[in-house]
This record gives sequence, structure tokens and C-alpha cells, in this order.
Amino acid sequence: MEGEMMTGNLAAAWGARLAGVDYVPAFPITPQTEIVEALAKWCENGAMAARFVTMDSEHSMMTAAGAAAATGARVFTATSSQGLLYAIEVLYSISGWRVPLVLVNVSRALAAPITLEPDHNDVLASRDCGFLQIHAETCQEVLDSILMAYRIAEDERVMLPVIVNLDGFYLSFTREPVIIPDPEQVKLFLPPFRPAHLGFKASAPHALGVAVLGGTPYSYFRHQMHLAAMNALDVHREAAAAFEQLFGRPYDVVEGYRLEDAEDVLVMTNAFASKGKGAVDVARAEGKRVGLLRLRMIRPWPADAICHALQGRRAVAVLDQNLSPGQGGILFQEIAACLYHEALRPRALCSFIGGLGGKNISEGELRAIFEQTAEAGIRGKGIGPVLLYTEAEHREMVQLQVLAAGSRAES
Repeated sequence: MEGEMMTGNLAAAWGARLAGVDYVPAFPITPQTEIVEALAKWCENGAMAARFVTMDSEHSMMTAAGAAAATGARVFTATSSQGLLYAIEVLYSISGWRVPLVLVNVSRALAAPITLEPDHNDVLASRDCGFLQIHAETCQEVLDSILMAYRIAEDERVMLPVIVNLDGFYLSFTREPVIIPDPEQVKLFLPPFRPAHLGFKASAPHALGVAVLGGTPYSYFRHQMHLAAMNALDVHREAAAAFEQLFGRPYDVVEGYRLEDAEDVLVMTNAFASKGKGAVDVARAEGKRVGLLRLRMIRPWPADAICHALQGRRAVAVLDQNLSPGQGGILFQEIAACLYHEALRPRALCSFIGGLGGKNISEGELRAIFEQTAEAGIRGKGIGPVLLYTEAEHREMVQLQVLAAGSRAES
């Protein structure tokens, strides 16, 4: 079956359309605006039966989304970067209400300095808010992940909202072939949302936001959220099996690429993992036994799947497209934590940071990662965090620092 050429943003809009959403509160922000523009057009011309409402900020957008989901509506919205941070207060409330909805985040680096290009600090800043997180590599996966996200979120064992993440520009505005699933098959996979414990009625009043004094009730509710998030691992497995049976495309919480006999493994996520796979192919052609592990689900953290894929390797490198100042790569810390107690843990863990603010990760840099990781594995000692810069880029940065210092001196 041939696919239609569409951007990642349009694929996200198609995911919401096929899911049969009821309500779309929206606020524009680059690079996700194309998503809500497409949905607004479809709602206007009757292609979608949803109610589309433009709000006055991302904070009010997410408040409306959570409130609508609490009435039993199937809700979709999207944002990026500073917009996600503006809404982050509400994300904690929505997850605490245990209302399922899907939020697409089109990753964009955070100010300052300001940029429109992507990295993952925005979405990873929200990793502890109670939303589940699915990260997509391709436009097809964006559409498919939205359908799977609704099925997972609305399962009675979970009842938590989900963020589906895609990279701004590299995926949001890149056109790829995407197979649009048959709407009737989608209805088989994703039945109408009929929550048992939601939907405000005069005959059955209840409260979702509860004030408590003392730590015991709060601890109980937070623990229940954690257990529900962990349930999502099993629910994802069931949803993925049903999705593959209907549509023929398999998905797991992680994706292994040429791992069978790999000595050294590179861990990545999102669209740049395609570059990593290409680098693996080049290294394999040169006789190097390397592979790649792509993280698809970030919350809940799929520790068992990660450990199974990485135990017994000589060395593991984590390429983070984020930076926690004063610490290093965020995902590296989580990979290291879940491997710590493994008897067959790798001899070396290596941390690399690249792609910040949309900076390209070149073939030469990926080659250097494999070379340094192999050396670390032989020595049995990890390295990093290593920030990826070519020599030319380093000279340029030094020159800019000198110019900036001169400007300050003159002022």
C-alpha cells in the first residue's frame, strides 16, 4: 500500500481526525501551528465533527483540555517549547484528575538564547508531571502513536494523559510517505470513549480536585498514579499487538536495530535515530559490531526492556539531545540508573550530547562516537559527557566568545 506524502504536523492532525476527537482547544506556536491549522480547517468544513476553540494561552488551553476530558469528551491538543512550559502547572493537575487526553509536543529548544530549532529539553522537563510519553521517529509513527496513545490512555488500568513527541522542523515540516489507516479499521482498534468514572452528571456528582490536609491521602493518590503509569507497559504491549494485527506495523516500547551480535550499542530517540541507524550501517560495512537502541516510550520508563537489550554489551553510548546544566544528559542518567544492578551490565557507559537547538549531528561525529565508545569498552571506563562539536565549529565558538568579550569591554 502506497502512502501519501505529508509532514509530521499533518500526520499528527490526521491522527486526531481518525481518533474521532470531540474537542480541540488550541493556541498557535512554532513549529506546531500547522497541526491546529489543519484541524481548524477540517472542523470548519465539516470533515471533522469536533469542536475547535482558540484559547488565549497554552495555560488556558490545557485547563480547557483537562476540564473537557473530565466530562467524558475525547480531547486533543498540541504545543511546543515555551508553550509546554507555560502549561506545565496544569499538566500536573490533569494527570492528578486521571483524565485521559493526548497532547502532541513538537519539540523545540528553550530560551535563552531563543531559537525555533529542536531539541528535547522541553518535553523532558515534563517527564515527572504524570503524563505518559511516546517519542516518534517518523511521520508514520506520529500518526500511529496518537491512535495507540488514546487506546492506552483510556484503558481503565491507566486513565492517564499522554504526550506524543516529534522533533520540530526535522519531522514537523519534513514530508514522508504516510499510510492513512482505514477509518472503519480505526474504529475496531479505538472504540468510542465511554469512561465509567468520568462525565459530570447532576444525578451523580463527584469531585476531581480534592484538597487534603496531611500527607497520607496525597501519598496514596500519587502512588496510584505511579501504579497506573506502570500498568501502561502491559497495556502498550496489548495495544501494539492489536495494532499490528489490524494495520501490519509493529511497535514496542524500545526498538532495537542490528543488536543481535552488537558489542557496542548507541542509544538514541526521536528523528535523529534515523541518522544513527545510517551510521550503524556504515560501521557494520567496515566490520564493526555495533547496533542502536531507540527509546520510544520514555514514561513509564521501560527499564526491563532497556536492560534486556543492553546487558552483556561491551559498551553503551547514550546520545542525548538535551542538557541538564551541571549534570549532563538526562537520558544517560536514567540509562545508568537502570543498568546499575545488572550483573551483566556493560563495561563502559559513555555520555554524548548533540543536536542542541537543532544542530546537525554529522556522519563524522557519529563515527567518532562509535570509535570512542569502543575504546572505552576496551579500557572498561566510561567517558562523558562529551558535547559534540567539530574543530571548525569549536574555532567559530571561540571567535564568537572573543568578540563578545570585546563588546563587553567596549561598553
